[in-house]
Amino acid sequence: MYKLVPIRFINEVIEVQHAQPLLYAKTPTPPQGFIWQEKEYRVKEVMLEWKDFERRGKSSHNMRPSSQLKAAKRGSRGVGRFHYQLLTDDDQIFHLYFDRSSWDQDTQMGEWVLQAKYAYRLTQNDGE
Repeated sequence: MYKLVPIRFINEVIEVQHAQPLLYAKTPTPPQGFIWQEKEYRVKEVMLEWKDFERRGKSSHNMRPSSQLKAAKRGSRGVGRFHYQLLTDDDQIFHLYFDRSSWDQDTQMGEWVLQAKYAYRLTQNDGE
């Protein structure tokens, strides 16, 4: 059995490419490509995608519990991450996310982060 495991944690801000401009800047679609260490990667397939609207740090205590439940489902201003696990044209697997809470004062935009590179590893005993 094979298991997908991170082989390198990167955690670097990167530039991504979309085929057309995003309709909503804070609600991105999966990128078509990205640039990391001056190399361009083209996305062949989106393997997984998920959202995380958990409030962290100080922002986790500044809402009523009923409002926190709503915000956990749909997000709130400046809170949340959109995660993508991508297969590139050269058959590499990367985990990227868009962080809505990372604000540039001039543009008030979030940032894209390349979190990790993955590989398949042969495992035994049902994934152990």
